[in-house]
Amino acid sequence: MSTLKIEDYDRLRSKLPNRTGGWVPGTAVYCRGYDMMDDLVGRVDFFQSLVLNITGQLPEERFAKWLHAAHICVSWPDPRIWCNQIGAYAAMARATVNAASSFGNLAADSVMYGQGTLPIGTRLIQRLHTQHLNEKKSVEEIVDQEIERKGGKVNIMGFARPLASGDERVVAMRRTAKNLAYQDGAHMQLALAIEELLYNRYSETMNFTGYLCAFMSDLGYSAEQVHRIFALIVVNGVTASFSEEAEKPVDSFLPLRCEDIEYTGPAKRALPDMTDE
Repeated sequence: MSTLKIEDYDRLRSKLPNRTGGWVPGTAVYCRGYDMMDDLVGRVDFFQSLVLNITGQLPEERFAKWLHAAHICVSWPDPRIWCNQIGAYAAMARATVNAASSFGNLAADSVMYGQGTLPIGTRLIQRLHTQHLNEKKSVEEIVDQEIERKGGKVNIMGFARPLASGDERVVAMRRTAKNLAYQDGAHMQLALAIEELLYNRYSETMNFTGYLCAFMSDLGYSAEQVHRIFALIVVNGVTASFSEEAEKPVDSFLPLRCEDIEYTGPAKRALPDMTDE
């Protein structure tokens, strides 16, 4: 529901306030105080410009390299993955690559997996860090309270994985971060301590969401900024699956016969005669 008043609408009428930037036809294109053609094009990485647009701050080059690695290691060209299946089906339906990529990417914006987990995980690790630092709660107390909040279930965002034990993406990203001379900050240290406790108790480990949220929190990014920076993180795999299926005949992706479907609904029954006599 809008909180604007009549006078606000009058003030904004026929105006487009914009602090991010804009195009001055025939002169220049500006972004957060930079002249894009002179200051950014050919001088900074795409991910640096993305973060600049979102946050107003131009990050260092090594962070862009870390972002590149993060986007590569989580976007797999496997059509069995939920969002990638949409890309494959879109190709089978002969939709455009933009439609396929958009819908596949949107399917990953879920609170169960994909980008939708990131703001939740970021708020969680930041809240737990505050409790650990300011309220002096131990790692054991933090884990116990989160399990209690979930009704006794070991279901802490960023820690656990439904289909596999461990997470190869975390291993790869920790190696990448080390090669880029990143040190574990306070949020990452807490996340690793939580992982150790959960592994010893329940054989659960930190997943990619947990790692990414802790890393980004150590760099000072908010939950909203993390969500925006990684908005397109799965699109590589979606487009790969689209491209594979686009070269195949129509209707060739996962065809089924009627007998492949196990019907478990009500048994067949007679349809009442509803015609007027």
